[in-house]
Amino acid sequence: MNMNGKTAIVTGGGRDIGRACALRLAREGANVAINYHASNAGANSAVAEIKAAGGNAFALQGDMTDAKNVADLLSETQSHFGAEISTLVHVTGGLVARKTIADMDIDHWNSVMNLNLTSLYHIVKTVTPHMPDGSSIVTFASQAGRDGGGPGAIAYAASKGAVMTMTRGLAKELGPAIRVNAVCPGMTDTDFHNKFTKDAVRANVANGTPLKREGQSDEVASLVAFLASDEAAFMTGASLDINGGTLFS
Repeated sequence: MNMNGKTAIVTGGGRDIGRACALRLAREGANVAINYHASNAGANSAVAEIKAAGGNAFALQGDMTDAKNVADLLSETQSHFGAEISTLVHVTGGLVARKTIADMDIDHWNSVMNLNLTSLYHIVKTVTPHMPDGSSIVTFASQAGRDGGGPGAIAYAASKGAVMTMTRGLAKELGPAIRVNAVCPGMTDTDFHNKFTKDAVRANVANGTPLKREGQSDEVASLVAFLASDEAAFMTGASLDINGGTLFS
């Protein structure tokens, strides 16, 4: 999976899966631009780790729901690494809060949709004109996009289902020059579940999988690196599950 000399943008790269993706792409030889929103320490430590290993990276704070922040990320990336962007990994997203439809107001709905879906629109629209033939986009959906999510996750699940649909549409629209695939993680050991999922629920889900455990961020990053590389040259429009067997599709 040689990515020497190629440039990758990783949004939401300051922690957990996003940070692991940035580190893995750098290990494969890519120059990496790391966007983060609040995870300053994680993003900057990832940059330090990449540089210590002989790679090239920088981190830039920005809100990917804001078109100007997205444009600034592209501009800064091109300033560091040149005009062409070969890989875009859009990890930005989140649940925001667990709310049932009865408890949900339109502001919550819109905030979740903006974070998970509109951010993808902004980054794709901004970056794709600068992606050469043979480039790859990896989007982040979720197991919730397939099964509707857990309690209070309707908005999140709906937005992630839309990410899968958008991925398929982009694959048709951008091919053959650019491949577009989605990753659908299941229960993964991240701050997302530390914040939003009870320990007992996590244990039950993990024990219910054939592999009897949660996933790890670096395992998801390995799948992302494969999809970003030429090793996956005949794959586009796919939504790939990585959930330890919780859900078969």
